[in-house]
Amino acid sequence: MTQAAEKHDDPPQTVDLAEEYRASGVAEVLDELDRELVGLKPVKQRIREIAALLIVERARQTMGLTHETPTLHMSFTGNPGTGKTTVAMRMANILHRLGYIRKGHLVSVTRDDLVGQYIGHTAPKTKEVLKKAMGGVLFIDEAYYLYRPDNERDYGQEAIEILLQVMENNREDLVVILAGYADRMDKFFESNPGFRSRIAHHIDFPDYGDDELLNIAETMLEAQNYHLDPQARDVMANYIELRRVQPHFANARSIRNALDRARLRQANRIFSTSKGPVTAEDLSTIRAEDISVSRVFTMGVPDSSKGC
Repeated sequence: MTQAAEKHDDPPQTVDLAEEYRASGVAEVLDELDRELVGLKPVKQRIREIAALLIVERARQTMGLTHETPTLHMSFTGNPGTGKTTVAMRMANILHRLGYIRKGHLVSVTRDDLVGQYIGHTAPKTKEVLKKAMGGVLFIDEAYYLYRPDNERDYGQEAIEILLQVMENNREDLVVILAGYADRMDKFFESNPGFRSRIAHHIDFPDYGDDELLNIAETMLEAQNYHLDPQARDVMANYIELRRVQPHFANARSIRNALDRARLRQANRIFSTSKGPVTAEDLSTIRAEDISVSRVFTMGVPDSSKGC
C-alpha cells in the first residue's frame, strides 16, 4: 500500500460540525417543525438537542473514535392534540437524514394493530407490523393499552415480549416511540420495566395556552384560504377559554373540529342568504355568528362531540 493510500485511509483530524449540520438537511426539518407547530418550545428544544447528539456521534464515528449506535427509542407523553404524531414524523426524517435509520418512514399503530383476539393471532400481527416498520420509526399510540393485567385471557403481554426483543436486538434498524397520557404511561413503565430500560428519551408535550390555540386556529384557517373577521376572532378567543375547561378537550384537535363546524355554518349562512353573486372574500370569511351559536356558549350544557 502506498503512503498516499495510507493517508487517504486515515480518519480526518477535524470535523466541521456546522457544515455537517447544514449538509444533513436537519435544519430544514427543524424549521418545518417550527412552521407546523405553534409553541411546544421545550419539545422543540429537546428535538434539537437529540439532533445535536446524533451529529456529534456521527462525527465521532467519522474520526475513528469509539462509537456505539445510541439508543433512540423514545416516550412521548401528553394530552391529545399536542403534536406528538407530527413530531414523531419529523423525528423519523431527522434520523433518516443523519443515517440512523434506512428509510425514514413512520408506521403509526395502536393496540388493535398488534394484539390478536385468540391464541396464535398476536405474534403474526405484531411481527407483520414490525416488518413494515423496519428501517423507520414505529409509533405506538396509547401504548399502555397493550398491558391489561386484569384480563387473564388478554394477549397484550405476548406483543410486549416481542416488541422488547426487537427493540433490543434491532435497535440499529428500528426506533420505537411509545405515546400516551403521562400518568398512564408512568404506570405502564412501572408494570413493564423492560420498556423503561430501553427508552432513552422521555419527552413531555405540554398543553397549549389560550393565545397559542388562537394562533393555531388562525394558522389552520389560513392554510385553507379562510380567515376570521375581527369580531369572529374575539368570539373564537372566548370559545377557546370556555372550551378548554369542558370535558374531552383535545388541544389542537378540538380546535380543528370547531373550525370544521364553523366552516359548515358559514357555508349554510352564505347559501341561505345570498341573492346574487358572491365574492372570494365572502367565501373566505368566518364571521362571529358562525362560531357564537356553538353549544360551548350555552351555560350549563357540557360540551360533547356533537354540538360544540
